[in-house]
Amino acid sequence: MTSFIVSVLAFIVAIGVLVTVHEFGHFIVARAMGIKVLRFSVGFGKPLYTWKRRGDSTEYVIAALPLGGYVKMLDEREGDVAPAELPLAFNRQPLHKRFAVVLAGPIFNLVFAVLAYWAIFMIGIPGIKPVVGEIRGGSIAAAAGFVSQDLIVDVNGEPTPTWETAMLRLFEGVMRGNAVGVKVLTPAGQQRSLTLNIADPRALTEPGKLLDGLGLSQWTPDIPPVIGQIADDGSARASGLKSGDRVVSVAGAQVDSWQQLVKLLQVSPGKTLDTVIERDGRSIPVRLKVGVQRAQDGKEIGHIGAAVRIPPDFGARLRAEQRYNPAVALWHAVKRTAGMCWLTLDAAGNMVIGNVSWHNLSGPIDIAQYAGYSAQSGVVPFLMFLAIVSISLGVLNLLPIPLLDGGHVLYYALELVKGSPVSQRTEIVGQRVGIALLLMLMFFAVYNDLSRLLS
Repeated sequence: MTSFIVSVLAFIVAIGVLVTVHEFGHFIVARAMGIKVLRFSVGFGKPLYTWKRRGDSTEYVIAALPLGGYVKMLDEREGDVAPAELPLAFNRQPLHKRFAVVLAGPIFNLVFAVLAYWAIFMIGIPGIKPVVGEIRGGSIAAAAGFVSQDLIVDVNGEPTPTWETAMLRLFEGVMRGNAVGVKVLTPAGQQRSLTLNIADPRALTEPGKLLDGLGLSQWTPDIPPVIGQIADDGSARASGLKSGDRVVSVAGAQVDSWQQLVKLLQVSPGKTLDTVIERDGRSIPVRLKVGVQRAQDGKEIGHIGAAVRIPPDFGARLRAEQRYNPAVALWHAVKRTAGMCWLTLDAAGNMVIGNVSWHNLSGPIDIAQYAGYSAQSGVVPFLMFLAIVSISLGVLNLLPIPLLDGGHVLYYALELVKGSPVSQRTEIVGQRVGIALLLMLMFFAVYNDLSRLLS
């Protein structure tokens, strides 16, 4: 319940901030262009709080449904306008002013993303070095020549300091062509150039399938097989194990790592295994009863109700951090925002032609979950979430779909070519098409959300 509440609150805060930024762009540029703004609303529906500033004719509103917002300008198409105020009406403005007002919302979202990334790069982004783990036999990665513990340093000419950047670059590469160039550094320090040959990009772009589809995995150093916390109702406690015990052998097989122990236990559900542990420098034989747990695929696997004790310095060699001084951080912020803009457009275009799975579309449920996860993870993850959603909001609003800002830009472009505004009938037809397209997108997004939630 707590996680649900956090997700809802984080979602409301995120949408509230990003919608305010977007609408403020329209508002401030309209005011600068001498256009009268009647209302600035964050949210739709019934107003919850309304106020006016002294000497300001604009009504400011916080409404009940926090899933959008709007700026209402003086416009003859929406009501009678007093003759004295006609020069202040939006529809009476020259084309360049209307272009500026419409484009300001998406541009402000992109500027917000740059500022968010700037702060993030100055604070520092913690990450994990992209060291490759086990390579699946017969996979794309195996054919390319990857070996365990290769460090991915470059994908298609772009550096990859962390797994996050490596995944982004791999995703881009899979979308853009049949061959993805990857440079790796071996544990011995030798650099090699490899090529991933992609036959079916759509299958690899299914959510969560990229690494597995390529045959790659994330390398994790061996963890000592030392027992940490023990569940009160688990078979580890019932068998006499204690926190701090080191497992030496199971059923005659020497155990060198926690990963190895987990594999031995998972294939032994319900069995009792002769086990040797080390406690206080002494070897102690234990009859270890393995419990039974049902996996998501319905298969029974063994478990004992014990967690591993993680050494304090575990994973230190894998840690990476991107942190820069203000000037360099700003450059990286602009570059990251531009790259994410292109990735959003590229992914949308490839969805249309079938190279990218439609299952990547996310709706309000998925976004709320990510908002909750990032908010609970700290300031930097939440800022990264805001930056990504702000970019999506800015880029998608620029698509030439009626009802969106890009639809208005399309009308103004046609007006520029033909020398007169498009007809009211054209606008009405366009609105109906836009509504149908947006409803279709929302249907797919919510369907994907529910599918992920129920699975």
